[in-house]
Amino acid sequence: MNRKANIIIIAVFVLFLGAFALLQPIMPDVEFSQQENKYLQTLPDFSLDALADGDFTADFEKYTTDQFPFRDAWVALKARCELLTGKRENNGVYYCDGGVLIPDFDAPAKETVDKKIGYLNALVDGTDIPVYFGLIPGAGEVQASLLPKNAPMDSQQTVIDWAYGASRAHNIDVQSALSAHKDEYIFYRTDHHWTSLGAFYGYGALCEAMDLPAPSLASYDRQTVSEDFYGTSYSSSGFAWVRPDAIETFVPDDGSVTVLNCEKDPPAAGPLYDTSFLDVKDKYSMFLGGNCALRSIETGHDGPSLLLIRDSYSDSLAPFLLENFSRVDLMDLRYYRGSPAQYAEENGFDSILVLYSVSTFSTDRNLYMLAPEMEGF
Repeated sequence: MNRKANIIIIAVFVLFLGAFALLQPIMPDVEFSQQENKYLQTLPDFSLDALADGDFTADFEKYTTDQFPFRDAWVALKARCELLTGKRENNGVYYCDGGVLIPDFDAPAKETVDKKIGYLNALVDGTDIPVYFGLIPGAGEVQASLLPKNAPMDSQQTVIDWAYGASRAHNIDVQSALSAHKDEYIFYRTDHHWTSLGAFYGYGALCEAMDLPAPSLASYDRQTVSEDFYGTSYSSSGFAWVRPDAIETFVPDDGSVTVLNCEKDPPAAGPLYDTSFLDVKDKYSMFLGGNCALRSIETGHDGPSLLLIRDSYSDSLAPFLLENFSRVDLMDLRYYRGSPAQYAEENGFDSILVLYSVSTFSTDRNLYMLAPEMEGF
């Protein structure tokens, strides 16, 4: 390449950077990215103390990245360029057959699994209430055939087998229940959660483990409440051209159940489905209204009571549980800081269920709360 061509390329590059340097300060800051479903760094306040301890420079660097002009378009362009070069992964998400987005999975060390199962076993040993334990595999395990060839993803089944082998709880075979229906719409294409159909099959595995009757799929009145859901995998991947997901409900919210948000004092009643979330990006939070430290659902039915120690997968599972239980309390250890065993005994629960996705189980640092007397991570 001759010297004149080099000068032209450098000049274009400088003009490109200069144009965006001029645009950034005059364009209004975007506080929340709908596409990425996260809050963005706005212009940080300057102070000598913040400059001295490095906070200002760190925040300003994040600000220049988050507020880069036309950020969403550049993220999508990067994802397209990755595909053109033959790379089917971007920001930890694989672009799979059929436009399905599957997040990567890194297995935890066996020592980490042993430590977490130690907390579970401490709960089992510390209460006379039966404790059930379930790990929910993600699409990367159940629908592995959709992944790009030779995608370097760790086995979730290995984590499940190791955890179940060390567990003294009643283990639930969710993997088999989902794998039997792996060709159905049991995981969202753009999100890491299971769909309501996937939750139904998971509910069947729970019923089998707890010797409870499981209604047939045909007994439900399925309703599609949204056809434009874009989930977490879409938000982080940059693959902005994929089709949206549909969200279904199986159990009607007819006012026959009482849902209490126990974070509030006194506990406040809420809906089984918070349809206001259907108007925003985080549509999955329509199930029970999203994350909450503690919720209590009174069904009005005769039956046993259940304390469910859970992650967000249980939000779409909860409506199915209303069939067999008189009361279901959902406890999220990321926010609830009391003793689950003490809570279960004080409230007379008949069973405790610890139910996590394999991904959350692998990364969550709050499972020590199952046995508060033990040392945390």
